[in-house]
Amino acid sequence: MTENGHTAASNVALDVPAPVSLREAMAQFATGVTVITTPGQSCHGMTANAFNSVSLEPPLVLCCVSHTSRMHAAITDAGRFAVSLLGADQENLARYFADKRRPGGVAQFDTVDWVAGPHTGAPLLSGSLAWLECELTEAYAGGDHSVFLGRVLSSLRNTAGKALVFYNGSFHRVA
Repeated sequence: MTENGHTAASNVALDVPAPVSLREAMAQFATGVTVITTPGQSCHGMTANAFNSVSLEPPLVLCCVSHTSRMHAAITDAGRFAVSLLGADQENLARYFADKRRPGGVAQFDTVDWVAGPHTGAPLLSGSLAWLECELTEAYAGGDHSVFLGRVLSSLRNTAGKALVFYNGSFHRVA
């Protein structure tokens, strides 16, 4: 340690490139890929990678959703949502639920294999690595997004399969 509290390694000059946007910097952070769904009159699906676990006791997860997206109103209206954690062979579903040109409402699920979650009624996408059904407990303002906190009502896991991740602007498969 040096006098200023830095280690010798921290005194090495870094080859720092020009500043970039937050979006460009965060592209270097690999994330899992999910599809968030809502049931009933607000039935909707959306690809999301702004998702994470928060607490094991009580079981809580969060997802971040833009104020201007259809999913924002759908989660707020339904008060429930489900999360399908996509597997490596489900890139087509990630792309489909990210496409704003797909049909709205329950019709967007007509070409997708799914079952209604027993606790929420929200679509659970077949073949995913895991599924969570959640009850909305809190919504926090976070800039141009809301942070939705959900209490996990049910969680299921598929023991077969490999993960789909999003990194540097494209999908990748974890071996």
